[in-house]
Amino acid sequence: MTERKPPGVPFESWVDKQIQDAERRGEFDQLAGAGRPLDPELESSYDELWWVRRKMAREGLSVLPPALALRKEAEDALAAAYAAPSERIVRKIVTDVNVKLRDMMFKPPPGPPLGMRPYDVEEVVRQWRERRAAAGDG
Repeated sequence: MTERKPPGVPFESWVDKQIQDAERRGEFDQLAGAGRPLDPELESSYDELWWVRRKMAREGLSVLPPALALRKEAEDALAAAYAAPSERIVRKIVTDVNVKLRDMMFKPPPGPPLGMRPYDVEEVVRQWRERRAAAGDG
């Protein structure tokens, strides 16, 4: 497009005419993505970090607030304790995660509250024993 806007013609009208002329010439017919829906991210409000979010999604990464990350870690630790091969390992797993839970309880980070208390080591060990006995690993 080398044509200049003629004096006295509103800019919007001149742009609309340029687009209509290009459509008549078929210049939009072979565009990449023609006939496919728009990316939903394009339809949402502007996000300065769109490229970071897209990169993280592509790489399979996620970032949780500290309280939610610790909640997941604590739940995973409890599952690992129940699957542990020995009582000593159960006690170590639960004791280690309890240190982190207590730290967060007394020094809350920004974000949603943790909503968890440290596990009762003796109760976890009792349940671990019951599960092993029920599974026949006694």
